[in-house]
This record gives sequence, C-alpha cells and structure tokens, in this order.
Amino acid sequence: MSHSRVLHLIKTIILFFIMCMPVSVLADAGIPVLSVETNESGNQEYSVTLQVLGLMTLLTFLPAIVMMMTSFIRVTVVFAILRQALGMQQTPSNQILIGLSLFLTLFIMSPVIEQVTDNAVKPYIDEKLTATEALQAAQEPFSYFMIQQTRESDIVLFMDLSATPALEEGETPPFKVLVPAFIISELKTAFQIGFLLFIPFLILDLVIASILMAMGMMMLSPLIISLPFKIMLFVLIDGWALVVGTLATSFT
Repeated sequence: MSHSRVLHLIKTIILFFIMCMPVSVLADAGIPVLSVETNESGNQEYSVTLQVLGLMTLLTFLPAIVMMMTSFIRVTVVFAILRQALGMQQTPSNQILIGLSLFLTLFIMSPVIEQVTDNAVKPYIDEKLTATEALQAAQEPFSYFMIQQTRESDIVLFMDLSATPALEEGETPPFKVLVPAFIISELKTAFQIGFLLFIPFLILDLVIASILMAMGMMMLSPLIISLPFKIMLFVLIDGWALVVGTLATSFT
C-alpha cells in the first residue's frame, strides 16, 4: 500500500473518531496528528505523534460508539426478541444474528454514510476542510438521523439531567444529550416491535397448552409441541422478509 493511501486511511479513521468529540474541544485549533517530510530523493516520510498513539488506543471504543448512533440497536433487540418468541434459544446463532444486523444496519444507514463521505470524509482527505470543519460536516447527517428517531420526551429528560440550557427553535441538541436520548428511544421502539411479534406466538403456545390439558397430557411440555408449529407459521408467512422489511421501513 502506498504512503498516500496509508495517510488517507489514517485520516479517515481519525475523522470518524473525533466526530464523537465535542466541537468545542477542536474549536481553537486543529489537531496536529501527522507531520510529512520530503527527503532529497522526493519521497515523503510520515512521522506519527503521540496524539495518534492516544487516538488509536481510544479507537477500541469506536465500534461501540458507532453502533450506538445507528439503527443497530433496534435491529439486534428485535431479532433477539423474535428468537425468544420462537422458543429457539440458540438458533439462529448469535453470530448469524449479529452479522445480519450489521448488514441490515449498513443498508439502512447507507444514505447517512454517503452524506458523511461526500460532505466530510472526501473533502478532509483532499485537505479542502480542516479537522474542525470536517467534524461539523460529519455530525450533521448523524444528528439529523438520530433526531428523526428520538422522542422529544427523551431529549427533554437528558437535557434536564445535564442542565443543558433550553434550545432555540431549529437548534440541534448537543451530542452528549442526543446520543443517550436516541439510545433510550431506540430501545423503547424495539420493545414495542418485539411485543407485537410476540403476540401471535404466545397465542399459539396458549392454544397448544389448552389442547394438551384437555387431552390430559399434562406431563408433556407445550413448548415441544408448539415449536414446529411456530416454525411452520413463521415460514408460511415469510416471516424473515416481513420482519426485515418492517425494520427497514420503520426508519423512513
């Protein structure tokens, strides 16, 4: 990999990390993370400062931060509740559900990612924007996405807890308020969707349990009998397509 590509990759990673930092931290001056020197032969040499070392260490928290700002929360919670409703504890496995959630999250978040790439990442890589300007440009699509999915009551709750001054009309809440409010709203929405998914399977369990009780087969677990019927029902109604389609459209 060429030196220029390495530099571009490092800049992209750093941008996505500092996007989660308050703008005031970077308002006064940029972050001098890289120094480029051209030797006598014309080749460029890059020296990485201690700031990059600290940022790379903090990047271990980046997956959790990014997942908490996307549709990943709602998708994973709904899939977990669906598996519980079907009565299958380990099928599909956690790896399959997480993989499906990641790709579905990428699909849902693709418009936001494209906006961040076009408005922040590419101009920053081309050195048309400073770190502070790129940070502000990258925050806007994520802020808009989270505001659209966040309940006003949750925003007010965290504004009160953090003693944040009241916002003017059209003003965007700070990230320290918006992100936790978004997480709480996503959990509530996911539980509502999961409740609706649970009802038909719960009714089927009750019907099977009543039939077994009427036949005097009280020693036989209703879950053993109802499981194949729930799987058959889920397959007949094309359940995976319905659930994934509902999740995708719930963000539009």
